[in-house]
Amino acid sequence: MSIQIRNITTADTLQLRRDVMYPTWPLERVTLPHDADGLHYGLYEDGRLVTVVSLFIEGDSAQFRKLATANDQQGKGFGKQMMQHLLEVCRAKGIGTLWCNARESALSFYRQLGFTVFSDRFFKDDLPFLKMKITVEPASKKNFNIIPAIDIIGGKCVRLTQGDYAQQKVYNENPLEVAQEFEDSGIRRLHLVDLDGAKNGAVVNWKVLEAIAGKTGLVVDFGGGIKTGDDLKVVFESGAALATIGSVAVKQPELFFSWLDQYGPDKMFLGADVKEEKIAVGGWLETTDRSVFDFLRTNLERGVKEVFCTDIAKDGLLQGPSTDLYKKIIAELPGIQLTASGGVSRMSDVEELQAAGLAGVIIGKAIYEGRITLQELKKFI
Repeated sequence: MSIQIRNITTADTLQLRRDVMYPTWPLERVTLPHDADGLHYGLYEDGRLVTVVSLFIEGDSAQFRKLATANDQQGKGFGKQMMQHLLEVCRAKGIGTLWCNARESALSFYRQLGFTVFSDRFFKDDLPFLKMKITVEPASKKNFNIIPAIDIIGGKCVRLTQGDYAQQKVYNENPLEVAQEFEDSGIRRLHLVDLDGAKNGAVVNWKVLEAIAGKTGLVVDFGGGIKTGDDLKVVFESGAALATIGSVAVKQPELFFSWLDQYGPDKMFLGADVKEEKIAVGGWLETTDRSVFDFLRTNLERGVKEVFCTDIAKDGLLQGPSTDLYKKIIAELPGIQLTASGGVSRMSDVEELQAAGLAGVIIGKAIYEGRITLQELKKFI
């Protein structure tokens, strides 16, 4: 499947505008008074025009109008991809606010993208509308989180290669010392993984979490062995700011959604292990038939905010991250707060991921092997 977004003419937009939004109207009636002043974009799938939109810039704000996707192509994410394109256009042009008159029936779609309502309901052509807007964050000011990883086996800081417990290397006997070194360098986040817990199916190294959370100011996300509500309670009581959830979200989604409802999305860090764009579980031993795009879309629609994705073909090998996969996810799911994990081996990898629009990066072996120094990472902090 080939997807391309490009500039089109007003005339190119009219057929889809009419067919999708006002199918009983003549084409001339869907022409806008200021079409000649607008920028018009079309999304093509394999050469077919499937989505159109028009953008009108005034000062430091811009209004988009007549976003329409062919009826037989809806539900495939084309509208979201087009919205991501508009945000990128606005960002490049220094536009601070993007807004629209949204049909009431489309509120959930725009809310998923981060839009908020800023008017009372009003009517046009007997249909209810509300004004919605989103702040366009300048690229230079977008937060980019550097998140070092500490993996724990037997209370020690280790790293595995390709998730293989037989290929482990101990880097420090005292994980708290490692965490304090991170904090002293200006780091604010920490990805803490209980590998014993992941192997045993229940949280094991909660005392390490308790020590780090109690003796540093790091925002710690903790994962490994969280299978029950009791596990989750232990994790939060031990000081984790977020719980890292992976296999439960795949195998028991309703249980995960109940935790999401109980604790709120700000307390969950959803992990997606991926092999050839399919979700993997069970310590990477089992690949499912579910696409990463479908999995993430479902969870975002249920309220998940933060996601990290690991391409298991890359993890622990220091061969570079799966930037193309991450770009594809961001294009498919505009607005996703996606953190990269796995494969980072040098500073240029980190810079590449930031430029690609990721929210952050988890770095493990590259730090411990001296490929990337904490001093070098300060430019991102």
